Amino acid sequence: MKNKKIIAILGLPGSGKTEVIEYLIKKFNWPKVYFGEVTFDEIKKRKLPINEKNERLVREAIRKKYGLDYYARQVYKKINKLKNKKIILLESLYGWDEYKYLKNKFKNNLFTIAVYASPRARYQRLESRNYRPLTSRQAISRDYAQIENLHQGGPIAMANFTIINQGDLANLHKQIDQIL
Repeated sequence: MKNKKIIAILGLPGSGKTEVIEYLIKKFNWPKVYFGEVTFDEIKKRKLPINEKNERLVREAIRKKYGLDYYARQVYKKINKLKNKKIILLESLYGWDEYKYLKNKFKNNLFTIAVYASPRARYQRLESRNYRPLTSRQAISRDYAQIENLHQGGPIAMANFTIINQGDLANLHKQIDQIL
């Protein structure tokens, strides 16, 4: 594990985390571990439809039952299975407890990149995306829940790097390349 480099992409919904991850995968073929898989696995297990209401219900129930670092513990297990991979991407690390858990495990080999976009830009993106769109009202509610319940602001504030994603994809890619 000492030789692994973990790059976690942070940000509120619609900030551009997935765009950053997809760019890095396409450019470098690095594997990713997605925190949301833990939620989706549980939703499927409960035979619930995938929607914002059920995602939030499951996310909060899991963390309440197993602790705020539960997702990080599950992601850590998935990282351990990627034995021959030197660099691994993490998508959607949210909570402060998750951040502290992974920082403790990986020390200086955990690098975090926060992707920031204004609420207006994010809500427009979320309303128009094809997969799991959110209305502005749902997006605002999710922002508040993630900031208040998951303490998402902490990892973003402690990020090693910040990308301002208010422009086009070319500008986003340029910022990623500068960081790397």
